[in-house]
Amino acid sequence: MNNGSRRRTHKRYKIRYDRLIALVLVLVVLIVIITSCTKSCSNKKDKETPQTSVVDELSTDPSSAAVTDASGQNITDSAGVAVTQPDAAVSAEYTSENVEYAQINNGDLVLVNSLYSYKFQEGDVTLTTLYDNRNNYYGVSDNVLQLDMNVITQLNALMEAYSIANSNTDLRVICGYRTLEAQTDKYNNGKSKFQGGYSDYHTARSFDLGIFPDGPESNYYSPEGIYAWIDENAASYGFVLRYPDGKNSVTGEDARTYTYRYVGIPHAVYMKQNNLCLEEYIEQIKTYTNSNPLSVTSGVSQYQVYYVAANVNNVTSVPVPSNKPYTISGNNVDGFIVTVTVA
Repeated sequence: MNNGSRRRTHKRYKIRYDRLIALVLVLVVLIVIITSCTKSCSNKKDKETPQTSVVDELSTDPSSAAVTDASGQNITDSAGVAVTQPDAAVSAEYTSENVEYAQINNGDLVLVNSLYSYKFQEGDVTLTTLYDNRNNYYGVSDNVLQLDMNVITQLNALMEAYSIANSNTDLRVICGYRTLEAQTDKYNNGKSKFQGGYSDYHTARSFDLGIFPDGPESNYYSPEGIYAWIDENAASYGFVLRYPDGKNSVTGEDARTYTYRYVGIPHAVYMKQNNLCLEEYIEQIKTYTNSNPLSVTSGVSQYQVYYVAANVNNVTSVPVPSNKPYTISGNNVDGFIVTVTVA
């Protein structure tokens, strides 16, 4: 056998760099894809994890209290989130005052007519002679006519304002407080349809006005010409017509243009604006409570008014503000009317 037959044949393998480069590129692409998927999944989990928002922090913070509006309802913004808006009208702090049942017969808002008699309780009014306590802007029919001192104070202010506005002093008070005996005589003589005890003049808060100009004949007051100023402005001083036109069936008395009654500023303003007589106002005010009071504005002053039913068998616990001035008046029927000066 020759050497050529015994020689082994060896294959030589050539390295293909192009294939190696392609493999590396494939691996790089796979790594990029895997990395991208990992980040995507991580972000998705983060989005699904609940985050604490500003609203959540407020709602879980015990120091943040929900605030309601005047009607007691939560106030919400456009996103439906409760927001705090303090209201001065509902910020009054309330306590209570015990009031005896007999006090329903005292106060500026006592109703006296053919159904409800005046009780002449001590301390209700301070009877004062008008002639000795009036100012120089109006006259008085005699020197014994009496009214409550607080009524005189307000009447003086009204008459001064009228006289300054109109350069006139023609008005005169011609009737005021009546005793039980005086009213009984009038009734017996046919000069009044109200028996003794049932006349509003007993309250010392009602009076008649007359016009006494120089020269022409005097007459009862009527809101004509410059005298209309009284009718237009009396409520701002706490006075209303006691027997207004169109209320005969309610008051039990014919309409008059000259009989005025002191009830207090917020009540007079509301009655004038809403064309109410005293009987109608006493009934309407019963729909208001201290949590839902009647709000009245007169000039720059703001008031809240509400009713509390009297306990006929005991003292009545009347809710009153502890941080604002107030008054309590009986209505001479069945309860108390609280008037709060808010501002």
